[in-house]
Amino acid sequence: MTKMRDSVTAPRIEAIEAFGFTERQARFLVAVMVYSGAFLERQYCAFAGIAHGQKTHDFIRRLIDRKCVTVITPGALHRGRLFHVHFKPLYDAIGEVNNRNRRPATLGRMVERLMLLDAVLADRRHTWLGTERDKVAYFSSLIERPEWVEGELPHLTFGEGAQKTIRYFPDKFPIGLDRDYGGRHVFLYLVTQEVPAPFRMFLFRHSRVLSIAHYWTIRLVVPRRFRNAKALYRYALRDECSTPLRLSQAEELECVLRHRAGTTDGMEEPRYFDLAEASRRFASSRFRARYRMWQIDPARAITGVSSSSLRDQLERGDGRIEFMELPHQYLRLTSLIGVA
Repeated sequence: MTKMRDSVTAPRIEAIEAFGFTERQARFLVAVMVYSGAFLERQYCAFAGIAHGQKTHDFIRRLIDRKCVTVITPGALHRGRLFHVHFKPLYDAIGEVNNRNRRPATLGRMVERLMLLDAVLADRRHTWLGTERDKVAYFSSLIERPEWVEGELPHLTFGEGAQKTIRYFPDKFPIGLDRDYGGRHVFLYLVTQEVPAPFRMFLFRHSRVLSIAHYWTIRLVVPRRFRNAKALYRYALRDECSTPLRLSQAEELECVLRHRAGTTDGMEEPRYFDLAEASRRFASSRFRARYRMWQIDPARAITGVSSSSLRDQLERGDGRIEFMELPHQYLRLTSLIGVA
């Protein structure tokens, strides 16, 4: 596979220019389609380095007149508008006709996408992978054997047999690569809850690809209303990555999880196993999240809990966590973050 390093490519930009847009407008539209699907006027101004005025008005008017966008006006008109880029021929032109950013979404989801677009536009040091296909192409090139791809990359599986569908990188967060071809990878994560239970699931899904990346930073994008939750997220990362279980502890954990799920048929319990005592020992947030992981992928949830790879990366400084506080207002809709 081609080692894709940026979802905003020259061929995609040229394909959008063919619709009559300037190079700058086309570049912005490609960025919107691959990273968010929606934008605010101020984001175009920031991207283009221009002030609000006739140029931005003409650009947005053209999008509206050609029915390339849906205009969403939350509440009173003076509170602003957001624009959802949904025009199928545009997505088809960049090879992303089935991209989920094209589909309608709740207002809360739209606001979350605007935040991710801000996080990408604010960082010109990195190029960014935004689409499932681009991420798979890049990280598959880092994996020794093609047959390992499904097990190594973050994914969710739907159906079985001929109906089986695999969705890779289901969280849809952009991934940054050093523009100067350095080895560090930046994994964005948008904080949408005060309690980091979904973040633990994100870490579980990405544990193997973080090991493959070798040098990584998890950048938590923090809306203002969640700024006080940073300590909980920092602790969750350390809790998940820094304390691998011994093999005997992993065996006991599997017994506890199977008892909890009622799937103990044929199970051999470790010698001297005490279910009540083990259940108390594995009652923390980490293991409640591990139970949800085990329901999705039992084998990986247990083998991963004993791995010291991420702990070692953190101790060496190869793995890092950082926080990016968003300074913007989002049409007074931040209360909708995390609302499906």
